[in-house]
Amino acid sequence: MTVIRRDPRTEWIARNRLHPLHAAMQIRGETSWMGPNGVVRKDPHAVGFIGPNGIKRIDRSGAQQGGSGRSATAKDVVLLPLHRIEHPSFYIVAVPDMPGGRLSSHDRDLLGLARKLAGAQGAVLAILFGDHKESALDTAGVDRLLHLEGAEYEGYAPEQRLQALVAVDRQFAPRHWLLPDSRSGGAELGRRLAAKLGERPATRVWQVDETHCTGRAGAGLKDLQRPLPKLVLAAAECAEPVADTRHEVLPMSLQDAVARSLPRLENLGPVAVDPALIPMAESEFILAGGNGVKDWDLFHRAAEVLGATKGASRVAVDDGFMPRHCQVGATGTWVTARVYLAVGISGAVQHLQGIGACDKVVAVNMDPGCDMIKRADLSVIGDSAAILKALMERVAEWRQGGQRDAA
Repeated sequence: MTVIRRDPRTEWIARNRLHPLHAAMQIRGETSWMGPNGVVRKDPHAVGFIGPNGIKRIDRSGAQQGGSGRSATAKDVVLLPLHRIEHPSFYIVAVPDMPGGRLSSHDRDLLGLARKLAGAQGAVLAILFGDHKESALDTAGVDRLLHLEGAEYEGYAPEQRLQALVAVDRQFAPRHWLLPDSRSGGAELGRRLAAKLGERPATRVWQVDETHCTGRAGAGLKDLQRPLPKLVLAAAECAEPVADTRHEVLPMSLQDAVARSLPRLENLGPVAVDPALIPMAESEFILAGGNGVKDWDLFHRAAEVLGATKGASRVAVDDGFMPRHCQVGATGTWVTARVYLAVGISGAVQHLQGIGACDKVVAVNMDPGCDMIKRADLSVIGDSAAILKALMERVAEWRQGGQRDAA
């Protein structure tokens, strides 16, 4: 008789995604197994698991894209298999937003959708405008890259970018156009392109198969299904980001020169805005304080020097150090900052839920074993006051150096 023995501690680590050994417990990649009574059990938390409503679970931790690497070590680095398409049968063109010159989580979802539509015979052609700082396009699913540089593409230049996209459509004749339905420029550029090409786009799309797509309608309360058009404006979490392959990212160029468009709007550049007036839900840089902050005057000065929007944990708000509208978490405000600097925050589960969509999390804490340290992409162990003072000094030196170079 075979007796099946369980290891409760191993099972608990496998369920606890904040545990440092969680990734090692997931090497098997099993999403279903046979129980002792002959009942097949499925893991609803597994990446790729399809729930009863037909929705596939997407990994938002960033570990698959190399974004966090919280549980990985140097020995865990594995070279992904190379996906090469020498002679693609067709192209799927994706135009990511690239806020700050880097791929956002929305952009990675968009490229994952493009990779899904391309299949084994098609190639994903990504179009980038202006300067960028992204170095992980190969692991994001890009097969071909068209990088359009020049002052005419910098800043807010929808007319000139539209001219370039029309030239791409003439040369490559893509099967589908994919743009993010976002406030960072993708929604406007996609609708301009649809009007120029005479296409009726599918907007706010969150689910796509080979022939149909599903988009949100009725203030997000209903779903609208329609045949898959040529131009798709995709919502966040429209597909799983590419995680198991890397790609060649071969450079491409346009055969014909792009017509210059006389701008009807003049770009005066970014306008300085007081970070304190930016809602946390829209801020790209948040400095949040928790129970570990002992000098709140220093915390407020640091936020001004760094140019960050101030946030707080529930403990700091309940203790009266920060106003209620600054509370971050499931019981406060869900934030999507590109950089979230958490000072003295241990990382309650509600707080971690509220920062789940942040691209980069930096944690400053005295406790190296707290949950926020495990969640962070970069951790600094030490006294928060000393670290904030040193950070303010570095920022001041950097700004003074920039002023001397400008002079």
